[in-house]
Amino acid sequence: MAITSANQLELLQTAEAVAREKMIDPGLVVEAMEESLARAAKSRYGSEMDIRVSIDRKTGRATFTRVRTVVSEEELENYQAEMTVETAKQYMADPSIGDTYVEEVPPVELGRIAAQSAKQVILQKVREAERDRQFEEFKDRNGTIINGTVKREEYGNVIVDVGRGEAILRRNEKIGRESYRPQDRIRCFIKDVRRETRGPQIFLSRTAPEFMAELFKMEVPEIYDGIIEIKAVARDPGSRAKIAVISFDNSIDPVGACVGMRGSRVQAVVNELQGEKIDIIPWNEDVPTFLVNALQPAEVSKVVLDEDAERIEVVVPDEQLSLAIGRRGQNVRLASQLTGLDIDIMTEEEESKRRQAEFEVRTKLFMDTLDLDEFFAQLLVSEGFTNLEEVGYVELDELLVIDGVDESTAEELQTRAREYLDEQARQAMERAKELGVEDNLMNFEGLTPQMLVALAEDGVKTLDDFATCADWELAGGWTTIDGQRVKDDGLLEKFEVSLEDAQNMVMTARVMLGWVTPEELEAQSAEDADADLSAEEEV
Repeated sequence: MAITSANQLELLQTAEAVAREKMIDPGLVVEAMEESLARAAKSRYGSEMDIRVSIDRKTGRATFTRVRTVVSEEELENYQAEMTVETAKQYMADPSIGDTYVEEVPPVELGRIAAQSAKQVILQKVREAERDRQFEEFKDRNGTIINGTVKREEYGNVIVDVGRGEAILRRNEKIGRESYRPQDRIRCFIKDVRRETRGPQIFLSRTAPEFMAELFKMEVPEIYDGIIEIKAVARDPGSRAKIAVISFDNSIDPVGACVGMRGSRVQAVVNELQGEKIDIIPWNEDVPTFLVNALQPAEVSKVVLDEDAERIEVVVPDEQLSLAIGRRGQNVRLASQLTGLDIDIMTEEEESKRRQAEFEVRTKLFMDTLDLDEFFAQLLVSEGFTNLEEVGYVELDELLVIDGVDESTAEELQTRAREYLDEQARQAMERAKELGVEDNLMNFEGLTPQMLVALAEDGVKTLDDFATCADWELAGGWTTIDGQRVKDDGLLEKFEVSLEDAQNMVMTARVMLGWVTPEELEAQSAEDADADLSAEEEV
């Protein structure tokens, strides 16, 4: 097949037809044709030649050229595509390294094999251009809802026609036991768009929490306009869900706006989610208050928050326990997802028993260590004293408010407490020495003898050992493993050493050893402060 004047315009017409059919730029198709013709010409003139083809975008005329580059004698490798400066002087005036000499060569006849090869190149280029267009189109729609038509179902996965491509709704992204037939209309959330060798892959979801949030945005104009914001969503797909909302306009009730007139707005979302029951909850910055709302419809008597452990204890009336937990733990599980906290639920009776057990333990502590009778020890516990340090070093006036305690009795209590603590410290110091704790660690400010024993029993016996410890190794912390929060016990955690205290002690030890300078420490502290400030501003 020779490219003659008779079929020159056919090239452009073919390019436009293909581009229109595949919805891509006609220029890309012409470039593919140029490349395919150049490849066919190389098979005719020699693969080592640098043959290029240019198709005029107006006339369709294909121009075949041979390009030779001027290189130094040392770099000359390909005599067909390169030439030295001396050789170039035969064709060019004053040539220099890097110049190119272009000469037109006769068009080639495309045989059957060459024509087939050219066709494959064009098809490949068009396919790549089509994939790029599809990826660019759908990557910008990631995180939005899309309507499509079911094409087929394969092994539980649904293949969806989304207009200019296909998407996949995996079996685990369907709600419950949804089943679809070909040509069914379906609405999904675009969860991810990936560029892969076989083309762009579009992954859909109907179980993602974001799907529910986007549905509410479509049904509630106030959310779309930014007057109401969805702060958190927790779902048990197909069964139940909780959504926390807040209004930035005091005149608009966020819950009422999401419910709609006679429940019309929320019902539209429920129908789309196969009857999934939705609890709409007002969001609150105060975590305990927010949790009380999240556990609805159960009533909560008391909430105890442990911010360090990101855990929360909830006390409910005995008859509310099953309602608070929910069927198969559903209610408390969704509330936990919504707040991001681990929730322990107990009844008022269970909490009363626990408080009674703590009361008895503290009473016995004061009876054994201060040589008090049970009644007097109970008085101390009732006034809020929990340990000997509080009794021994509290202001005297705080002991005098206890019924039956005069100044001499208060002084005697403090004397007994301090003597006992001093004896415990003496014994702990002796034990630390037996374990081999060195003086440089014993004299470190902030470590009590009991702390030294706890460190030594774990192999930390020198200041160098202490300086290599991480703050969480001393104060304890939490690690997430396979989605579950696991407690890391700290060496000094039972002494109520905070993470900040542990960090300060470790850094002080490193300064003392010369590992870091005070200036470097101050600079790091300033950087950390700036980072915290930036994080707060972003929030």
